[in-house]
Amino acid sequence: MGAAAGFRSSLALVRKACAACGACNVRHQALCAAMAEEDLHRLDDIMSPVVLQPNQTLLRQGDPCRKVYCLASGMLRLFIDLPDGRRQITGFLLPGDYLGLVDDDVHSQSTEAVVASKLCAFPIRQMELLMDEFPSLRERLHRMTRTALRQAHDSQLMLGRLAPLEKLASFLLMLDARASHQPRRGRLLQLAMSRTDIADHLGLTIETVSRCFTRLKMQGLICLPDAHLVEILREDRLADIAGIGIPEHLQSTAC
Repeated sequence: MGAAAGFRSSLALVRKACAACGACNVRHQALCAAMAEEDLHRLDDIMSPVVLQPNQTLLRQGDPCRKVYCLASGMLRLFIDLPDGRRQITGFLLPGDYLGLVDDDVHSQSTEAVVASKLCAFPIRQMELLMDEFPSLRERLHRMTRTALRQAHDSQLMLGRLAPLEKLASFLLMLDARASHQPRRGRLLQLAMSRTDIADHLGLTIETVSRCFTRLKMQGLICLPDAHLVEILREDRLADIAGIGIPEHLQSTAC
């Protein structure tokens, strides 16, 4: 292959990767943000797309760790199967979040799609080699790992609160802060998960969750256009109910 032909071939790879990333809403907040435009094709070379339908399983608790994933669109639920047959939802992943950062040999949680979702999957070994070549990629993954651990810590604090209304207020504030980087209409927060999912996450019954939503609405703190949309009207009052100040990393930047 001549030099000119080789250049055209490399350029085509860059354009292919950039075209894919250009259509991605999380291009600048996900893993790809660590790579220069001319190097994006290196990620594309090892990436395989994954498409999930609602409630479809991606990973089971105890499955061997072979790949890591970046959520491009949709929402995932993470959960642990309890000995009595119930499940504890430990968290929800939003577009731009990364899966498989803190596990070792096996996945510690099961993962399902809440709604139709698309992911980018990367073999762990090939990703490790790429991180050796691109230190910026390794640093990006380290930052994402720290964010994931901080979110897990925040969730533990939320679940430790006794009053159901405190739990729901904390959950809405944290979800709103995370979603502030996503495309959305004003301050409308998309609640793709069901009330049952929220109950399983907060350790409450679905009836209690529904009553808490109604109380927050009656107090004028939130608006509920429908079952899967919520608008936070009084962020400061929600923080008071939650019994917390709003940490800097949880403060919403949305207008």
